[in-house]
Amino acid sequence: MLVASAVGETLVKAGVELAFGVVGSGNFHATNALVAAGARFVPAAHEGGAATMADAYARVAGKVAVLSLHQGPGVTNALTGIAEAAKSRTPVVVLAAEATAPHSNFHIDLAGAASAVGADFIRVRAAESAVHDTVTAYRVAARGRTVVLGLPLDVQAMKTEAAVVTDPAAEGAQPAPGPDATRVGQLAEALLAARRPVFIAGRGAARRGDAARAALTRLADRCGALLAVSAAAKGLFAGDPWYLDICGGFATPLAAELVSESDLVVAWGSTLNMWTTRHGRLISPGTRVVQVDQDPAAIGRHRPVDLGVPGDVVAVADAVLAHLSDEQRTGWREPALRERIATEGRWRDVSYVDEGGGGRIDPRTLSAALDDLLPEQRTVAVDSGNFMGYPSMYLAVPDVAGFCFTQAYQSIGLGLASAIGAALARPDRLPVAALGDGGFLMSVAELTTAVRLGLPLLVVVYNDAAYGAEVHHFGPDGHRLDTVTFPDTDLAAIGRGFGCAGLTVRAAADLAGVRDWLSGPRDRPLLVDAKVSAARGSWWLAEAFRGH
Repeated sequence: MLVASAVGETLVKAGVELAFGVVGSGNFHATNALVAAGARFVPAAHEGGAATMADAYARVAGKVAVLSLHQGPGVTNALTGIAEAAKSRTPVVVLAAEATAPHSNFHIDLAGAASAVGADFIRVRAAESAVHDTVTAYRVAARGRTVVLGLPLDVQAMKTEAAVVTDPAAEGAQPAPGPDATRVGQLAEALLAARRPVFIAGRGAARRGDAARAALTRLADRCGALLAVSAAAKGLFAGDPWYLDICGGFATPLAAELVSESDLVVAWGSTLNMWTTRHGRLISPGTRVVQVDQDPAAIGRHRPVDLGVPGDVVAVADAVLAHLSDEQRTGWREPALRERIATEGRWRDVSYVDEGGGGRIDPRTLSAALDDLLPEQRTVAVDSGNFMGYPSMYLAVPDVAGFCFTQAYQSIGLGLASAIGAALARPDRLPVAALGDGGFLMSVAELTTAVRLGLPLLVVVYNDAAYGAEVHHFGPDGHRLDTVTFPDTDLAAIGRGFGCAGLTVRAAADLAGVRDWLSGPRDRPLLVDAKVSAARGSWWLAEAFRGH
């Protein structure tokens, strides 16, 4: 068979179930081989959308996804999505056709492009190594990396023998060493000495899903710790009475108060970056900080820590629990605090003056009303922008797989494709795309993908007719804003043009149309053009700007 076919077949034998992309001459045969071997291929409208769909699918499903790209412009069109996946350590194999002849108009430095966005790079070097190189790429991706697999056009056309792929994820893998006993003991001692410990779980814990929730909850129950997460791990402790939700710029007043009063913060798979700590302000001077991370290089990357414990978060938590006595410590888990968390622990519990009117709905009112309307089993994908704190904090999610937050690169325009990828990973849940109008218009072509797939997708556009972050960043200083404000656009009509149902919302009563769609067959997406008030910037944006 051709090398191109062997590559596609090998990936399916390795365990790939779903691939995304845009097919051109350079990736035609490899993509067809994926399908012939049993994988499903989802064609996107644009390579950028395909990259983000693959990223979101892999995050939510917990499986390796494939992104298939034509050489040259097919790759460069996808680079923002690949950068987001790489920065998030998402397990994606990028099949990138490659014109290796320098004189070809399709030629780029593919290895350099992969390196520039933080992805690993492996090239299929020859027909004899094709299966081995492909298995290696899959194995690296399965460990939590985004890998660009270069497929030179001349090598693709060579003949090779297909090899039997037995256990590619384990091939060449070394057993992970257990956590260092001395550091485990030091962490146990720190927990015993603490009276007000807080656990902050991040992306590294989210990747371990239910296992991380169980291990960290057991340990927190033993030592009386409160539970919080970075935005990437929202939902990990959903339903726990001691869960404070997101720590950082999105944090509720109660969460910010409690984290700042802690005497020990333990970060589990979280790097405690400026977003999670509000530029360091949330962690008070004198608070001890411990960081547990699979990657030793991540420890202390964003702030000094008193103790670093390299290792898998589940293994470390279990080892620390075994080190502690059976005595359960109260910490600051008192009935009065539990009641405060139950009654003040959500942003929608915080009173506010509704700033809607004049044909505009307050984004808080919109988000709270949607939370009441939508089924509990939902997957919320959030784009970037001034608006994003509202759906992130007002829309509850059932677990960590229910929140898809493609913000490692902070690009706008990824939310719609994220929701499509997440919807394919969890077809049993209602997919919700929460977007700003700028990000929506950047990615609008992928509505045709959602319609073609028949997804029951709810697209909510928080439409302030502007790049709101820039308006609220620069406006108070008197700068001209005509470059970041735009005429109002009928986005619902655009949605209908793509084959979606369309609804314009200017007041809470207009959301009856969402209720009607939910009670119907949901045989096509619904696009909600929510005309939101924009009198002020969101609270999280104000916190972010305080750091500059």
